[in-house]
Amino acid sequence: MSDDITARLRRVEDLLEIQQLVNQYGNLLDAGDVDAYAELFADDGEIKLGPIATAKGRAEIAATMKRVLAPTIGTTFHVISNPTVQLDGDTATTEVMWTMVRRGKDGNPELAMLGRHRDELVRERGHWRFKVRRGFIDVPNTYPGT
Repeated sequence: MSDDITARLRRVEDLLEIQQLVNQYGNLLDAGDVDAYAELFADDGEIKLGPIATAKGRAEIAATMKRVLAPTIGTTFHVISNPTVQLDGDTATTEVMWTMVRRGKDGNPELAMLGRHRDELVRERGHWRFKVRRGFIDVPNTYPGT
């Protein structure tokens, strides 16, 4: 395969893996699987979710998210959209929009929050991971603890 085709294929594979990474983030949050969630981060990865949570390293991320998610497991659902990715070798930056829907008191869905994540990613041991994930809430919310 020519170098150009190899580079193009690598780029497509990187973009697809990063897209899976950001989607897994929402799915694992909704499931409350904090151990698998923490594995999405680099060894020294950080999460900075403003008033909701900050943590560094997988163990601290898992413990923090376990505490934060406890009251919402099974009641919230994330929709991840509008990803933009800038690749630069073994690092990348992304921005994604997210919408969190929750089950209302009447059982019907209601909008809980809208926001975005701005990420720094790193390829670690052959896989893309979050190096730093910053979360921003764009629409006011009533999320517990904020």
